[in-house]
Amino acid sequence: MTRHPFFPALLALLAVCLGCASPASAARIKDMGQFQGMRSNQLTGYGIVVGLAGTGDDSLDYSTLGMKGAVSRFGLTLPPGVNPALKNAAAVMITAELPPFAKPGQRLDVTVSAIGKAKSLRGGTLVLAPLYGADGQIYAMAQGNLVIGGLGVDAADGSKLTVNVPSSGRIANGASVERAVDTGFAYGDHLLFNLHQFDATNAKRVTDAINGALGPGAATMVDGASIAIRTGGTGDDRMRLVSMVENLDVVRAEPPAKVIVNARTGTVVINGAVRVGTAAVTQGKLTVSIKESPTVVQPAPFSRGQTAIEPSSDIEASEEYRPAFLMKPTASLSELVDAINRMGVPPGDLVAILEALSQAGALTAELVII
Repeated sequence: MTRHPFFPALLALLAVCLGCASPASAARIKDMGQFQGMRSNQLTGYGIVVGLAGTGDDSLDYSTLGMKGAVSRFGLTLPPGVNPALKNAAAVMITAELPPFAKPGQRLDVTVSAIGKAKSLRGGTLVLAPLYGADGQIYAMAQGNLVIGGLGVDAADGSKLTVNVPSSGRIANGASVERAVDTGFAYGDHLLFNLHQFDATNAKRVTDAINGALGPGAATMVDGASIAIRTGGTGDDRMRLVSMVENLDVVRAEPPAKVIVNARTGTVVINGAVRVGTAAVTQGKLTVSIKESPTVVQPAPFSRGQTAIEPSSDIEASEEYRPAFLMKPTASLSELVDAINRMGVPPGDLVAILEALSQAGALTAELVII
């Protein structure tokens, strides 16, 4: 099996980035989590894109019904049983993200995606459509001209060329906020700060940093992922407190030892807390080759025979001998990388070795396979 040419370089780079760095690093509190209530909300909607150059849905019922609803806003009612030809229109789903503290009149970017057989939305215009939150209320209205990053071309002989995804596009500042979300930020006598990941040590260090800046008892740990910060006063006082807390520096705790393995791509990521105990490892290589050498057999003259092909196969199996390799206890990621490089195994075999080391109890880390 051929060794991947970039594998040693990747491991060496990982050793430089993690093995040579200090296990503990300072970080701002704002990079470790966020205050409860200060989050975005997802909006979705259904609409119609018009003005397409014959690349729309044509006969999709959703777009037909949507177009009937759109024209009815202007007092135009289509007779029963009459469906408009909608090859220049397409039914779409609209998505947007409402940032925290967004106020009516502010603008949002929206993404528009075809839900039917529309080939391309290039050149289309989204007709005014409402955007709903999870509670079913309308929070924004979307409309505008689409910007498409893809291209689709059909030739007369049936051949096609597609670049990126022409059935999806964006409208910069394409939605106007109509309703604000009540975050609850201005109420209560405490603000809750949630860490991105549960870690009791980091929660304690964040609490200590806040108490060191604001005074004893200003912050208390709710659990290993949340810290309650005592506050009061107006919105100005609260935002000043948030700004000060977010910019405090905290020395992060060393993360739990983990080895992440992507079984589909063979990617292996090892963090700096991983340690390996003493273990003997051997990795074999079995190669089976089959060589086909068919021969042509000619009949004798005037024998009325037929030319035939006589199969001839040669099967050979060989196994490369690789002696057992002793992995000594390692104290850093760089030593582990050096040991793996000396073994000279490709990523696929490395995954099997790491799994075996974990089963043998020689790998001091959580093995996560995704």
